[in-house]
Amino acid sequence: MPTADLQDCLRSHLQHLVRERDPYLSTAGHFYVQQYIREQLSQWGPVDTHEFEHQRQTHTNLILSFPGTQSTQDCILIGAHYDAVPGTPGADDNASGVAALLELARLLTMQPARYPVQLVAFDLEEYGMVGSTHYAAALHQQQQKIRVMLSLEMLGYCTQAPNSQQYPVAAMKAIYPSTGNFVGLIGNVPTVPDLLHFNHHLNRAGVPSQWLPAGMRGEVVPATRLSDHVPFWDQGDRAIMVTDTAFMRNPHYHKASDRLETLDLDFMAKICQGLWQGLQTLR
Repeated sequence: MPTADLQDCLRSHLQHLVRERDPYLSTAGHFYVQQYIREQLSQWGPVDTHEFEHQRQTHTNLILSFPGTQSTQDCILIGAHYDAVPGTPGADDNASGVAALLELARLLTMQPARYPVQLVAFDLEEYGMVGSTHYAAALHQQQQKIRVMLSLEMLGYCTQAPNSQQYPVAAMKAIYPSTGNFVGLIGNVPTVPDLLHFNHHLNRAGVPSQWLPAGMRGEVVPATRLSDHVPFWDQGDRAIMVTDTAFMRNPHYHKASDRLETLDLDFMAKICQGLWQGLQTLR
């Protein structure tokens, strides 16, 4: 898939997704985005819904499942949250992750993964990973084995400015780059082979990648516990956050200025390519 074509597809998704969409304060935008995701995923198969209650309202996670090329009960789960904080159109947080999720759905119809894949659009991440917590618990109750969970959390902000990358721990500055032009892979310790695998494929796709194994379920570095991978960490599953590092790089984080024009679509397209290639060859 040429990068330019992927950029066009991502831009098209973002034009629909980037809008205020808090589920309580921007209900029209939230409903529009939810229906757009459902419509896009339904092109590739039946879309299942997982409903849960929060603050006396029913909320919905949307799920599209693909079979794998090998016989196994384990599945790869790829998730991105579609809500946004009040007062922001949420281009990077997290329309970028949802746009990548929608493109991975299309790419997986062209070349499936070895494992079955569930693509999940989570609601209520901004209220404390509520949607993913309910879904992780439901899968655990069903005894569904998860090969690895990937949380697509802010994938669109890239800068070549010197000293643009910050870190939650001072010692990390001696190890990781000072320029915010890479994608980060944050996993729990059991995912180390998977971190190396996806790191290789992302770099091969042309996007610099850095990886971090977060011990103690990320509790040593609390900033690693801020997305939908955390409920899966907490119940012992392998899970990785794929991220542009959010507020440690992006000055528009949780602001009205988090708009489409601030995103780097070439960066996003290469991330999609790298993840797709990594999914095909994950063992």
